Amino acid sequence: MRIRATVAAVTGALALTALAVPAAHADEVEGDTKISNVVVNGGKSVVVGATTAKKVTVTFTVTDNSGADWAQAILFHGSTIDESDTGAVADSSDGRAKCTKVNATTSNCTSAFTLEPGYNLINASAGTWKVWAIAAAKDADFVQKDNVKSFKVQRASKLTVNASPEPVKKGKTITVTGKLSRANWETGKYAGYTGQSVKLQFRKKSSSTYTTLKTIKTNSTGNLSTTVKAGVDGYYRYAFAGTSTTPAINAAGDFVDVK
Repeated sequence: MRIRATVAAVTGALALTALAVPAAHADEVEGDTKISNVVVNGGKSVVVGATTAKKVTVTFTVTDNSGADWAQAILFHGSTIDESDTGAVADSSDGRAKCTKVNATTSNCTSAFTLEPGYNLINASAGTWKVWAIAAAKDADFVQKDNVKSFKVQRASKLTVNASPEPVKKGKTITVTGKLSRANWETGKYAGYTGQSVKLQFRKKSSSTYTTLKTIKTNSTGNLSTTVKAGVDGYYRYAFAGTSTTPAINAAGDFVDVK
């Protein structure tokens, strides 16, 4: 049975990079077993820095008229689990999910994973990841889903700003510089994010709301630079809307005193 091959391939593994993983086929179901309510990382994108490993939790519900026997989830990046470009990542404990019985037919299950830069994360794997999952019931029914949930794994971003001179006379030119960078999972450092649109925003000292003044792009090293005319006291910041591989971020406002 395929279900036995699956167990042999993944049970007890910590990370399946370069190891055998379940063969990718269409979803399979035998009987009335169901997997539902899948949530990855509390519903938020998984943002990983340049060097620090990230713990990721996946929760889901298993139902069957005889009750759940066991369940398992695997994370992967690629078109199928067989073609994952960084290998598949199994539960960090013994490979199986920890399931708690709710009633005779329902169990809530949790799997914990570790995503680590330079190990099971490479720069090209940023973006959409998927959850492969299987659940077996006490009456030998089972369900296997090749993609029960999709989610984002992103390279952490940093954004700086500096407005000068400070103070400045009204009507004079203010130069606003900054840098947009993101984690490089292969070097363990942050590097400039090139060619990205970033908004320059301003809020008056008496206000809590930022207004966009202009949009510029980062250069080949991720740096930003533009000029504005000094009007009133207030804060300047850069704001990045994010991409599928890199999360949105706003720089902390830099105050300029206008004389």
